[in-house]
Amino acid sequence: KAEAEARFRVIATAYETLKDDQTRSDYDYYLDHPEERFYNYYQYYRRRMVPKVDVRLVILGTILSISLFQYFSAKQKYSEAIAYAMTVGKFRNMAINAGVERGVLEIDSKGKLKKIKGQNNEDIIKSIIEENMDVRGGYKKESVYDTLLWHCIAFPYVAFCYICWYSKWVLKYWIKREEYDDEAKLHLIRKYLGVSQNQFNCMSEDEHEDMLARELWIQDNFRKWKAEKDAEEQEKLIQSGRYKRYKRFMKNNASTISFLDED
Repeated sequence: KAEAEARFRVIATAYETLKDDQTRSDYDYYLDHPEERFYNYYQYYRRRMVPKVDVRLVILGTILSISLFQYFSAKQKYSEAIAYAMTVGKFRNMAINAGVERGVLEIDSKGKLKKIKGQNNEDIIKSIIEENMDVRGGYKKESVYDTLLWHCIAFPYVAFCYICWYSKWVLKYWIKREEYDDEAKLHLIRKYLGVSQNQFNCMSEDEHEDMLARELWIQDNFRKWKAEKDAEEQEKLIQSGRYKRYKRFMKNNASTISFLDED
């Protein structure tokens, strides 16, 4: 009986070893390289101790977690932007005036908001500000289209569109040597600035028009304009009190600071 049990364990172990391709591969390597004892032990315990997890599920879970974090983080930032706008007199007064025009808010004889039963004036002001404010950049309204999950889903389509766009660009401007249209000019300017499309869109129309008027899509013009801008920023920095205090500190304390802290 004991011998039968021992033989059964041997057969069961052999079956468990040979039924899995990876385990069988490790076993074949062990037979071919018995001298690599420690490596073979490592492979054996790695197979035994490490749980088998579908890598696809791990990747999907990671993408979902990052996407949820991105969405709720953007939601919080947008709420902060609206809350800040409600404290700014300009935006608040515009919202109150719009509310009065719509008939949802009322002003008393002293110029203050009337308290109406069953109505929260602050909620109305907030909703009007949300309707009329154009929040861009890092504090814009949350959207699933800005999450990693959506970018992964849309990647094949985006890649296809980019290939089509790039092919048209090469054909139109490199081969046919046609004049740049305004869209192409702005694309080149954005490229020279080194900013993303969202950052470029946050600039005003007047700024875009000024860049076109200065013909900044021409690289030499852009370099000259950029040098002038950098000089202006440097001049403002020199004139600032913080920079003067920094220079005074450096003069009195022979030491170095790697960066200048800003307000």
